[in-house]
This record gives sequence, C-alpha cells and structure tokens, in this order.
Amino acid sequence: MRSVLMATAFVSLVTAAHAEEIRHSFFVAGPSFTGIIDESGEPVWDSGRAGARDGFVLPNGNVLIAWGNEVKEFTREKEVVFHYAKSEVNQEIGTVQRLANGNTLITELGKEPRLFELNSAGETVVNVVLQPETNNFHMQTRMARKLPSGDYLVPHLLAFKVKQYSPSGEVSRQIPTDLDSLGGRPAENWPFTAIQLDGGRILVTLTHGNKVVEFDADGKVVWKVDNDDIQGRPFVDPCGAQRLPNGNTVIASYGAQKGIKVFEVTPDKKLVWHYSGPHRAHEIQVLTTNGEPVPGPPLK
Repeated sequence: MRSVLMATAFVSLVTAAHAEEIRHSFFVAGPSFTGIIDESGEPVWDSGRAGARDGFVLPNGNVLIAWGNEVKEFTREKEVVFHYAKSEVNQEIGTVQRLANGNTLITELGKEPRLFELNSAGETVVNVVLQPETNNFHMQTRMARKLPSGDYLVPHLLAFKVKQYSPSGEVSRQIPTDLDSLGGRPAENWPFTAIQLDGGRILVTLTHGNKVVEFDADGKVVWKVDNDDIQGRPFVDPCGAQRLPNGNTVIASYGAQKGIKVFEVTPDKKLVWHYSGPHRAHEIQVLTTNGEPVPGPPLK
C-alpha cells in the first residue's frame, strides 16, 4: 500500500456528466522534501536536500532552487550549473526566479534587505534596496517576482503590503493586505506570494490570514477564497500558489501537518484536486496534468 494518499477529485470536461480524475505532477520546495512528485504521488526526482524556500523547473528541464543560504541550478543528473551563496551581511535568501534575459532574481533578508539580479557570470547587474518596515529579518519578504514592465512585485509580511519597486528602488505602488474587508490587522493577512496575472490583476497568498486574494491594479479585492468556502478547511498558512492555464488556482498549505497539503480550486471556489501525501510544500509548480505538460510561468 502506498504511503501517499491521493485525492479523488474531478474536473468537468465536455459536459457536467462527463468527468475525468485530475492527476498532477509537481515540483515542491518544502521542509521534508525538495524535488518532483509524479502524478501517482510518488517522488521521482530528489534534490538531495530538504528545506528549500523557492524554486522552479525551468523550460530546459533544469531545476532552480533557493534554500536559506544558497541558490543552485541542477540538471536532472544533479550536476550544479549555477550557484550563489548568501552574502555575509544578510541572514536568509527568500526568492529565486530565472528571467527571460538569463539573469537570476534573488532576494536576501537581514541587515541590508535587497533584491538583485545576477547574470550568467554571477555578476550583480541590478541591486534594489528593499523597504520591509521591520528588522525581523525572517518576516521581511518572501516570493518576489519580476513584472513584464521591468519592475518587481515584493510581498512584505509585517508591513501588510505588496510593494512594486522599480530597478532603481522607487516604490510606485503599494497594495495593502490589512483592509477592513479582509479583517484588518487582527486577521494577520501577511502577504507571502504575489503573482501578476494576465490583465494586470495580482494574486496574493495571505499566509497567517489563511486566504488567497486577487486584487485589481488599484488594490481592490475582486476575488477571495478561504476556509469558509471549502469543506475540510484546507487553508493552513498558505504560502506558494500557481494560477493554471484553465483559470484554477493551486495553493500550498505550508502549515498543514497532516491531511491536505496542496490543493486546486476553481474560480467558483470548488475543490477539484488535492495532495495529502507526507510532504509539506512551501512553494509548488504543477508540471503535468493527466500526462500533458502544463506551461510554466512565463519568464519575465
């Protein structure tokens, strides 16, 4: 008997009466395992080190991973083809993202919180001083992402804001997550992952607030899903997220010690797939669905 419990979940195909079980393979960066899990729920590629913060399977098949003290890019044969070690002045690495120009985006948390880009030679070509509004380095920021405009979206947990930075470090937009409509400061809506969607909306996981929210370009809430919407209350400190091409959202409940750890919801807030295996997820990336490749997030 397998140690991994897979969900029985369905998605509508041609008609509501004709449904097929959803099976995903996915990359997971988590406290007990960092690697790839196949559509049957079994690990098929292991980085060899748990505790990763962020990561992606790249279009060339390599795997880019950030741990608290370093970033590595591996081939599937586990040859390291890119490496960055944390600077001495800071305490943690929080983000990694490969960009369309070949650069690698990284954030560091600590005395000098920053976002920077390294070129393929390991040279710093962009350096942005971040404004997290706290000296608690572990809570300064998490998953930053570059925008098509060249700016960056950076979630600042204890500031209750997603800030948009220019490459020169100017803050051009702030999206507050402590809105009264979301429960205010007492709800502890700490922004963790912020992803710009097609059309300019921003998808944000609010980790301690146990919800995922979509904001319009002006910071107005246009969609929200939380434990009041889904049976089983699967939101337990949601961290990573991914918007799939079909419009569904995959969410990683990092705080879940048992039961559902990764799940997929439709725009009308129906649970259609979940993973309840042994491995918790800090960040996730769905790679295939029922044997078909799922396009990864476009390189910015």
